[in-house]
Amino acid sequence: MEFETISPREIDSFLFQEGYTVIDIRDPREFRRLHLKGAVCIPYKQLEKRVRFLKKQTLVLYCERGGTSLMAARELAAKGYQVKSMIGGIQAYRGRNLESYSDIR
Repeated sequence: MEFETISPREIDSFLFQEGYTVIDIRDPREFRRLHLKGAVCIPYKQLEKRVRFLKKQTLVLYCERGGTSLMAARELAAKGYQVKSMIGGIQAYRGRNLESYSDIR
């Protein structure tokens, strides 16, 4: 099964859209530091176990630089999930939908 890659510019069109779940696959500490608004944090090591409830959704994955999300997208697509992976990860994103929880204690 195949998956699609998307550019950082394209990811905004999937945020807050019905039928899509944007997933940050980095660890929670990295997620709190900086992430896309509307994304959920599911670390790579927990991904397969936790996305089984999202089988009807298209999963849009990103990581720090793009390599881990490509690997995860390939693995999930092979198991029948509809998956997209953002090229370049959060480091390549230059849009308006960034947020941080680092100030929250």
